[in-house]
Amino acid sequence: MIAENITGPVAHHAEAPVWSTTWRGLRWVDGEAGDLLTLREDGIARQHVDDEYLAFVRPRMNGGFVAVGARTLYLADDADGEARPVVRLLDDPALRMNDGCCDTAGRLLTGSMAYGATREAARVLRVGADLGVTTVLTDVTSSNGIGFTGDGERAYYVDTALGRIDVFDVADGELENRRVLADIHPDDGMPDGLTVAADGTVWVALWGGSAVQGYDDTGAVIEHIELPVPQVSACTFGGDDLSTLYITTSAQGLPPDHGTQAGSVFSVPLGIRGLPVAAFAG
Repeated sequence: MIAENITGPVAHHAEAPVWSTTWRGLRWVDGEAGDLLTLREDGIARQHVDDEYLAFVRPRMNGGFVAVGARTLYLADDADGEARPVVRLLDDPALRMNDGCCDTAGRLLTGSMAYGATREAARVLRVGADLGVTTVLTDVTSSNGIGFTGDGERAYYVDTALGRIDVFDVADGELENRRVLADIHPDDGMPDGLTVAADGTVWVALWGGSAVQGYDDTGAVIEHIELPVPQVSACTFGGDDLSTLYITTSAQGLPPDHGTQAGSVFSVPLGIRGLPVAAFAG
């Protein structure tokens, strides 16, 4: 299966793609630039949000979007509106926020990581509609992909440092019964961002592995999508029928003469459908 480059290397550290009709298509972040990027018919729009880092963005139920910066949660009232800081999520300068999503109840989950890769120094937070913050997971090293099945009964999760994909049962909104779905051999890369399809399969970007892999609910690999860049950061389903997989890639840490299209967004038609993005209730 061949992925098509649809943007060229427009970002240094492209991450966290998400498709929403709220903004009429695809958005992703240029993490270290702190910028939000939107794919338009006439090109790519760029909006600056955070001066240190931008982790991800999601639509809001009542319009606009929520964005998570290095340590701050931002809200915008319109799809292309200005993002204003509303909640401080972290105070420790050694940590920053990273990937996340919303659950089926509209609560936002966002993980964190240490700049120095300190083991078990980070955590996963949950932000409710009232903007109250609670801790969901502790002893996290590098929190990355998280996503829920369409029925909200399971959640898939990646702490990249563990080199595996975990799965939780979800009971009354809480993550329970954590177990390993799939171990990933270091030669195949490190698991990064993920997305969940309508059929319950999970699709995981492999950082350093030049690929995205699809897994069924037993942890078996059902698809391997190769990309012409080493650092594949995240993926999401999009398009009018949610059957196209959009994949972000990164040039983070690569030498200036790496000679690849790292920083581009790629797409591939999969023939299976994704789930509509869950919006933030706040």
